[in-house]
Parts: sequence; structure tokens; C-alpha cells
Amino acid sequence: MKKNLALIIVLATLVTVLVGCGNTQNLSSTNNVIRATIASEPKTLDPSLNNAADGGNYILCAFEGLTRIGKDGNIGAGTAEKWDISSDGFVWTFHIHKDAKWFDGKDVTANDFIYSWKRTVNPETAADYAYYVYFIKNGEKINAGEADIDTLGVKALDAKTLEVTLENPCPFFTEIVAFPALVPLREDIVSANKNKWALDPATYVGNGPYKLTSWEHDSKITFEKNENYWDKNSIVAPKIEWYLMNDQNAILSAFKNGQVVYAKNIPTDELAAEKEAGNLKILPLLGTYYLDFVNNKPPFDNAKVRKAFSLTIDRNYIVEKVKKGGETPASGFIPYGIADVKQDPDFRTTAGDYISTKAEDLDKNIAEAKKLLAEAGYPDGNGLPKITFGVNSGAGHEPVAEALQQMWKENLGVEVEILAQEWNVFQQSRKDGVYNINRNGWLGDYMDPSTFMDIFTTENGQNNAKYSNPMYDELISAARKETNHEKRIQMFHDAEKLLIDDAAIAPLYFYTEPVVISPKLQGVVNTKLGFVLFNWASFK
Repeated sequence: MKKNLALIIVLATLVTVLVGCGNTQNLSSTNNVIRATIASEPKTLDPSLNNAADGGNYILCAFEGLTRIGKDGNIGAGTAEKWDISSDGFVWTFHIHKDAKWFDGKDVTANDFIYSWKRTVNPETAADYAYYVYFIKNGEKINAGEADIDTLGVKALDAKTLEVTLENPCPFFTEIVAFPALVPLREDIVSANKNKWALDPATYVGNGPYKLTSWEHDSKITFEKNENYWDKNSIVAPKIEWYLMNDQNAILSAFKNGQVVYAKNIPTDELAAEKEAGNLKILPLLGTYYLDFVNNKPPFDNAKVRKAFSLTIDRNYIVEKVKKGGETPASGFIPYGIADVKQDPDFRTTAGDYISTKAEDLDKNIAEAKKLLAEAGYPDGNGLPKITFGVNSGAGHEPVAEALQQMWKENLGVEVEILAQEWNVFQQSRKDGVYNINRNGWLGDYMDPSTFMDIFTTENGQNNAKYSNPMYDELISAARKETNHEKRIQMFHDAEKLLIDDAAIAPLYFYTEPVVISPKLQGVVNTKLGFVLFNWASFK
């Protein structure tokens, strides 16, 4: 990027602006109040501690980073109205809107960002997204306990000017500072209320387009327009009500009876009918659905066992007979759409298939899996300890788990017990390695291979597979420092191949996002990164 940066970075490929079409509904909405459901109860709304897409959606109602996703779906000016970049790409200077304020009318300052970022990278916080601060000078050292927190490369030049010194030039840094983990926070409020501040609307003070007015746990989260928001005049929807729902049939019923006008996670068997009715949209997503094998826990501490379980999966059956939402069988971990050295061919196409998804190869894969399992000391599955498979209930995960359970039984002679938990509980169980196998999924946070590869380094908070390979860690560390684009991309190719060769995980498919939307709703912004914004939505 050049020194005089344009305010808008076009990410048109990331965005679909939805305008509903199809049949009519008796809407239970008045005065442009938006009622939607995307998930069940979130684990947290704390920007530093959240690690889920649904939580990120709610956080971006109440908070805004230096940049934001705009009405047109592009990344552009947010709380910072403009920024400059030094000629060497290391120093970014952000100029905060003079009208940028918190809900309570206090000015948003450079120090609010500094406090937030230091909190996120502080090892005592144990933030899963601490590695986002690694882009900033000394961030990684601070998180590892090797440098003082005050050496982080951030400086308030004055109340409204933030200087950021990077560890290495980062051309996509505008995408990084739009992310929920790097929004500003009020030190006076957070420090005074510790672990409770993000639970109470009275202390959940943000700087975004909406303010949290109520959180009825396991029922509904309500946001109302923030009259102190710097761009309040552009915000159309005065209120957003997020219904916290888990049961897919109940979600579809809520949509059909007009309780909600936008819904994710409807039953797969109903997709065809909703498409016929004109309510269904299959949105592109930059993400991968996969299984974590807990690599530090028997029997999946043995790579041969992991490979055996992965090889026996019929990925075509999963997408065609179980999901039915236009997903693509995963032949690697990084999905289509991430640029390689050039945009075309992209990273996935250039890498090719690390996992064969050809139907004619399945029998050969199963034979190889049986051989590997026997070599690991478990012929026909004999001698294997009890295998547990953790999933979050609802949202269509259990049918996938049941299909996998049957494949492993038929192809390997292995009994696997499925254990389902509520979403907010399952996230912690998965993180703690309670089960042998876990359902997982990853949506890219920005358009670079690192957003997929970083999460499997040994110390990364998102590494639920507990994968640890010094060669992998070194590749990712070297890629962070490499300034030659072609060499850097090759490092990510090498890292992905190593990840799949080690069978640390089992990619199943590349995501799509089936949603139903009222034909009367217009102006909804969805991104390939999994965010949905109703700020500018209205009814026809």
C-alpha cells in the first residue's frame, strides 16, 4: 500500500447485499425493527474473549474498530476517519473522528484502543485472538511473556491520533483493525467490573452504531440505535432483536410465522421447499468445516489412527445427502477464494488436492485406513479405547456426526459415542480437550492464507486439536517475517501440506451459508467472512 491510503479498500468479492424476494409473510415487525436468529446463547460478548462468529456479529453492533464494514460491504473508515502509512509500511497513523463517542457521550480516544489491544495480548487475559496483536511490534513477545506490555508498538500522539508500529509490513492491516477483537474498550468500566462488565447493559458501553439494551439469556439480545454514534444519520434500523435459538424446526417455524425475518440453521430437509418459495439464499462463505482429532490424547496422539479415521470419510455423501446446501467436499484446509501469488489461480487450486474426494478412490482409501489402524496396533478396531465425539447440539451438526459414526463403524469396526452440548458449553469442552474428536469450523477473518494457518501453531488459543509440530510452527513464524510474496505463499503451501500429512485435523467440506430471508426485507449486508449487518436494512 502507498503512503497516502485511500479510505476505502474494495472487498467486493466478500459481500452479498441481500434483497429478499419470493412469497409474502405476515411480519411481526414495525418501524423497521429487525428480528433475526443466527445462533443460540453466545459464550461471551467480551471482544477480547469472544472466539465465535455469532459473538462477533453481536459485538459489531455495539462496538466499532478503526475501520468497519460499510453499507456497500467494503472495508473503509470506521472510528478512524483517515490514516497514513510510512513509506516502508511499518508505521500506520490513524486519525480518529472528532465526533467519535461512547454511548455515554465521552470521547473515544487513542488510549481506548491502546488499552483494548494490550488487554487482548496480555497473557493473563488468555484471549484466543491474542495473535491478532502479533502484527504489532512486540505483540508476540508480550503474549509469550518475553517482553513488557508497555513495549507494544502503539502510541497516542494526542487524544485523537494513534500511531501503530508493525512487526512487519502488513498490506491487509485495515482488515485486521476492523475485527471484533481489536475494537476499543473503556478501561474505567472494564477494570471496575472485571468479568461482569460484558453481561450487564449498564456496563456494556460501546462506541458502535447500537447499544445493548437487554440480554434475556437463552432467549433474546436487543440492541437499539446509539444516538451518540458518529455516523448515526446513516443508520436505518432503529432496533435489532437477535433471537437465541437452537432447535432447527423451531427456527423455521419462527421464520414462517413472522417472528423473525432472517434466519440461519433451518433443517436441511426444508431447503428445497424454501428455495421453491423464494425465501432461501445460498450465500458464499470463506470457511471450512472440519474435525479436530485431539492430538495429545490417546488414541489420536498416533498419526496413523488420525489418518485412518480421516481416510474412511465419504465427504461426497456428507455434502450431497446430509448437508444439501451446495457445500464442496474439502480436499485441503484452505478453501477456494484466497489469493495465491496471483488471484487466479487461487491458493486452493494451486495447491491441488491433499485429500482425494473422488468417489472412485473411496474403496482404496478405506483399505489404506484399515492397514494404518492395524499398524497402529488396533486391527479391525480391536483394542481401541472408548472414542468420544463432541458436537454442539442443533444447527445440523448431529446428522453429520451420525453419518460419520456410521462410516467409522462400517469401515473400521469402531464404535464412536456422540456427545452433544449446548453451543456456549461445547465451546469450552472443545477447548479443554474433553472429547477425542470435536466438531469444528473456521471462517476466514481476512483474505490471506495466514487466517487459516495461524490457528494450528502450538500456542494458538484456537488450536483445539492440540496439534504441535516444531516444523509447522517455524514455517508460520517465518511466513510472518517474509517480505517476498512468492516465498511467503510457498511457506503457507508447505504448512498446509504438513498439517494434512500429519492428519492433525480432518477437513470435511468448504462452507456455504443457507439463510432464509423475508421478501419484504432489503439492504442486509452479508460477508464471506460470516458477518451479517442490519444497520442499513429496511422493509419494502
